[in-house]
Order: sequence, then C-alpha cells, then structure tokens
Amino acid sequence: MPPKKPQLSEFELFQSRLDNMLDPKHPLVKLAGLIDWSRFDEAYGRFYTEKGRRGLPTRLMAGLHLLKHMEGLSDEAVCARWVENPYFQYFCGEQHFRHKLPLDRSSMTRWRGRIGPDKLELLLAETLSVAMRTDAVTPQACERVTLDTTVQTKAIAHPTDSHLLLRGIEWLNRLAKQHGITLRQSFLRVGRRARREVSRLIHGRGHKQALRWVRKLRTWLGRLDRDIGRKIAGNEALEAAFAVARERVARILAQKSGDADKLYALHAPEVECIAKGKARTRYEFGVKTSIAVTNARTAGGQFIVGMQALPGSPYDGHTLTGQIEQVERLTGITVERAYVDRGYKGHKHSGKAKVYIAHTRGITSPTIKRELRRRNAIEPIIGHAKSDGLLERNHLAGATGDAINAILVAAGHNMRLLVAWLTALLRALFMALLQPRQPELAAA
Repeated sequence: MPPKKPQLSEFELFQSRLDNMLDPKHPLVKLAGLIDWSRFDEAYGRFYTEKGRRGLPTRLMAGLHLLKHMEGLSDEAVCARWVENPYFQYFCGEQHFRHKLPLDRSSMTRWRGRIGPDKLELLLAETLSVAMRTDAVTPQACERVTLDTTVQTKAIAHPTDSHLLLRGIEWLNRLAKQHGITLRQSFLRVGRRARREVSRLIHGRGHKQALRWVRKLRTWLGRLDRDIGRKIAGNEALEAAFAVARERVARILAQKSGDADKLYALHAPEVECIAKGKARTRYEFGVKTSIAVTNARTAGGQFIVGMQALPGSPYDGHTLTGQIEQVERLTGITVERAYVDRGYKGHKHSGKAKVYIAHTRGITSPTIKRELRRRNAIEPIIGHAKSDGLLERNHLAGATGDAINAILVAAGHNMRLLVAWLTALLRALFMALLQPRQPELAAA
C-alpha cells in the first residue's frame, strides 16, 4: 500500500521538535529545505498497490540513498548512522528524534530494486536542479560537457581457474546437502588441498605441477556434476533447484583462456574483463561506465550531469549519443559542445551537439581550445567517485545493480559538492556580516 501520511502520536506531542534542536545553518538542514521531495512522491507513487502492508515514506528511502552515497557507506552503515545522527533524521523527514530505525536494512534493497535505474535518475536530476537554484552551477555550464568512460568494478575475488573450480565444488555440495542428496564423493577435502597447492606453486618453479592440480580440480568438478545429474534425473523440482548452479558450472568447465565470453564469478555472471591500459591495473572486472561532467569552472565545482552503466563493453564512440541524450534528459538543457578523448574517434554522432576530440589539429577558436584543455579535469572527478563514492567496488547484484549504483554514485558526488557549496555560502555570509565591525574593533 502507499505510505501513510506522517501523524503525531501522543508520546511525540511532549517531545522537542528536531527543527528546534538543530542548527538551522547546518548544510544538511539547508539542503533538506531545498530539495523538492514531492517530486519523488509523484514519480514513485505508481509503484505501490492498494493492498498489502503500508509502504515506507518515500522521503525516508530517497534520503537514505542520497546520504549513503554522499558518505560512501554501506546499507548497514548508513542505517546505523541514521539512528545516531539527528541531522540525518531531519534530512529524511523526521520531525522528532527516533531511537529505533523504522525499517529493516533489506528494505533499501527491495525499494531500489522496485524503483529501477530509470526512475532513480530522478534523484540525480534533483541534485542538478538544486545546484542550479543555488547558483552552484549555471544552465550555460550544462551546455558544454566533458565525457569519458571508466570501469565500475564488481565486489568479486580476483578470478583464477582454481578458485572458480573450488567454488563450483562447494556450491554443488551446499545444494546437495540442502536437498538431501547423498553424493558418491564430495571432493571438498581434496579440492581445498588442491587450491592451496596451486596457490603455492603457480608463481614459482612448480608451475607445471600447479597446472596438474588445476586439471584435477576440473576433473573432480565434472565428476561431481555428473553424479548429481544422475541422481536428480526425472525429478523436475530438483532439476529446477540445480539448474542455475549446473549451468554456470558447465560454463566454467567448458571455457578456455582464449574465449571471449568467460565466467569470472559464480554469483555475478554479468562481470566482464575490461582492459583500460592502466600501468597499475592491466585488467579490471566489472562493467564499463560512461560519465559526463560540466566542462566549465563553476562556482560549486564540477557536477556530474550524467552517468550510466554500459554492459557488453561497447566501443566508447558508440556510447556518445546515448550519454548526451541522458544529460539532456536530466538537465532539460540542449548540449551544444561535447569534449572527449581520442578513444571516441569514429563516433559518428548524429545529434545536434558538436563533438571535439583531444589533440585535434586545426582548431582556431580560442574558446574551444581552452575548453578542450579542460577535458582532463574529468579524471579527478572519476577518482573522487571511486575513492569517496562507491564506484570502485559495487556490491549491488546483477546488471540492474550496476545501473542503479552508477546513478546513485553520481547523485552522491553532487550531494558532496552541494554540502561544500552551502558551507562556503554560510561562511561568506558570516564574513560579510563581520566586515563592518572590523574598524570598530580596531579602534577599540
């Protein structure tokens, strides 16, 4: 059912209100008043049915996700901080201080899964709207954007053959135990020993011996899979229960080093191996992500005006049109010029925006030359999204989780800039009020 409107209980009538207790000049208090929360109620109201249990307030859920990605926290951590921090509670719409969390942590997972990445773009659009209303960024700055791609890495272990084979053995044994299937041999003890031997020998002189252990692991996993297949044959319920595990085990057993579509994690089949040419990291495992930021130097900093996950690791030039369309959809402003690196050569963009590639000769306009030199400023924005945000290690499941995390990371980055901008405005106002009194203090 839709969330019910907030109502005061008898106990809360005798409590002090949060707006009377908190500092009205705090950035989160200011920001809570600037965000149009009714926008979210109107957009997300259709996801609730008229039957069933009452839903949680939309402002509470949207606020928790904005705070989570602003601080770079997990679901558990932001819920723990919410109980302790009255400013977090006020930002999420509470009128009185609450000593207990009104939701379970898993409610955040279900809520963002129900809303989906397309509708969650509204959170990013609202941060840009607040930035324009507070003059942190001007509408003219959104007409000239810089685009680039990076890798949103997944929270998986570094994939190796021995690790994947052992995980397959453990997964099949776990399912067999749950469904009461007696195995001819579990291969757990010998599999774990083989995994240790591979780790010990693979990088030394015993490389060939390590490969022999890997072949043994592959043989044991195949024998285990065939044993389970014989014992569940004809039982539709058991075949359905083992379908996902056996399908991914079959992929592990069949894949070779030169294959293009390999499985890198049993629990995350959507993970891709992407090489970006970095000296420190030759390969990254996750999904390619496109990011767009303002090119001009704005008062509040460089805001992220668009971000989206790109499954399939497409060529950068083929993602240009879709990324510019997202920027125009979120800001409501037509992009006039887009600045990209040389990885976008051959993009064949058919939109109205003019695309300028780094290190292009023959450009005579000093304005475009200056803005093209500003293209490199997107690199520290990507670094902040990974170090301060949650772009470096995505814990959300599936390809949908990749898309949701990308949108929320961009919203969290803009939230950090807005908090810093409001703090600077308050400091400037304080100094302006203090300035006329300085001659009087000097005379005294």
